[in-house]
Amino acid sequence: MPTRQLRDLAGIGPAMLKDFGLLHIGSVEQLGQHDPVMLYDDLCRLTGTRQDPCVLDTFCAAVAQARDPNLPAEQCNWWYWSGIRKAKKK
Repeated sequence: MPTRQLRDLAGIGPAMLKDFGLLHIGSVEQLGQHDPVMLYDDLCRLTGTRQDPCVLDTFCAAVAQARDPNLPAEQCNWWYWSGIRKAKKK
């Protein structure tokens, strides 16, 4: 089985790959060892700006995929995690 690359994860395009670079994450294995909230907080700090909350949702989806290559397709989408985040605020 070929090694999965970050670009192979659903929802990960050039902008997110750049963010992973800023965070010194170069592999799916590395990504799976991180907490998505901490990644989001670190990115905000590194860029000096509050990132859109959808970036956090994308990190959640990406980390979940990194940890489980058989993750249900629905959970590979950032909007699945957006719904969870918004439900927690209620």
